[in-house]
Amino acid sequence: MITPGSDLLRKSWPSAKMFSRLQNTIRRPGQILLVLFFFIFILYPSYVHAVDCETFDPKTSNNPGELTECSSYYSNKLGALSGQAKTLAQALSILNTQIKLTQAKISTNQNQLDKLGVEITDLSSRISSIDYSLTDLTKLFIKRVKETYMYRSTFDAMIIAQTSGIGDAMRVIEYTKKVRDHDRNILITLEKSRLDFDTQKQAKEQKQQEIEALKKKLNADKAALAGQVSAKNQLLAETKNSEEKYQSLLSQVLAELEAINEIIAGKGVETEVGTVTENQRIASIIQSESCNSSAAHLHFIVSKSGTTQNPFNYLSSADHDNCSGSSCGSGDGDAFNPSGSWSWPISPRIKLNQGYGSTWAVHNTWVGGIYKFHNGIDINSESSEVKAVQAGVLYRGSYIGSKGCNLRYVRVDHKDTDLDTFYLHVNY
Repeated sequence: MITPGSDLLRKSWPSAKMFSRLQNTIRRPGQILLVLFFFIFILYPSYVHAVDCETFDPKTSNNPGELTECSSYYSNKLGALSGQAKTLAQALSILNTQIKLTQAKISTNQNQLDKLGVEITDLSSRISSIDYSLTDLTKLFIKRVKETYMYRSTFDAMIIAQTSGIGDAMRVIEYTKKVRDHDRNILITLEKSRLDFDTQKQAKEQKQQEIEALKKKLNADKAALAGQVSAKNQLLAETKNSEEKYQSLLSQVLAELEAINEIIAGKGVETEVGTVTENQRIASIIQSESCNSSAAHLHFIVSKSGTTQNPFNYLSSADHDNCSGSSCGSGDGDAFNPSGSWSWPISPRIKLNQGYGSTWAVHNTWVGGIYKFHNGIDINSESSEVKAVQAGVLYRGSYIGSKGCNLRYVRVDHKDTDLDTFYLHVNY
């Protein structure tokens, strides 16, 4: 039994002085339990309500507090894991944390949708009630106005004829005042109902807009979740849950990242070929696995004075298939929004595998543990021919990285500008 003099209570209390006062005050076991309840549940509620986010299942939770707490936990964990996908276990941990974070977002949005649905139902009921009252009051007021104007003269004549003295006249005046006040109260109530109706209607419209926005967010999160699960399954399929196979895959990605950065920095070995015109053939895409590439694609880069730019700011519109998300045409991938005038380096129809910048793959697949920014766009098409997007001077180059892989590329230095374009994973 815990007594006022016990070590447990003495050590847990904020100060010895406060404990001494408490010891002189508490004499009965019931008082002790009451104080302990206050100490545990009021002063330190986190001891009671803490949730283990590692074992927490966000798919089945409808507790807003737990979802918020674990969402923050997952976000912090992802930040801590950034750049740490050096083992298969770490890569899977990143993917699992991304999946749990997205599931928490989905549950949070669904809870908010359910709450808004209840609020809209309540508002609809209130609006119907106000509308009913407003209709009745309007009818009553119109009736009173008609009666007042139709029968005012007759009523005044009757009252005057029946008035026999000052007392009767005062009663008539008092009665007339009451009628007027009654009509005024109807008018005030009518105006208040109208204002209430407008307020509730605006509140309902606002909540309906919130619902539409949440539905879009929910659908986007569900698509992201599907992509994350798919990315995890693909990683397991590619590696067959083997650390050795994962290390080979990781080595390839790191080698490509190193080579691309060094090529942009001007460390590739290049040979000048000569002047080329817009749309002139300059290379062809390697139609198989190649150095630092697990599949055929063109990595296209625009560089301005050594700093990469978004290629979509220079390329013109084109027919395309956006396959940068969970699946081709899913709509959850990277933006395909060209706004420039340049020709494309390959013939449409363009297949976009990854966009520029902080891409869908960075946020939803294991490569997010390797790099946070994609410095070009990965594209392909039915034609393997690579063409210059604008006129300039053509250079053929290669870069041999730390893994011994010889990455071939071509570069076009665009005259009278500080722009260069790079075309990687090609033959020339």
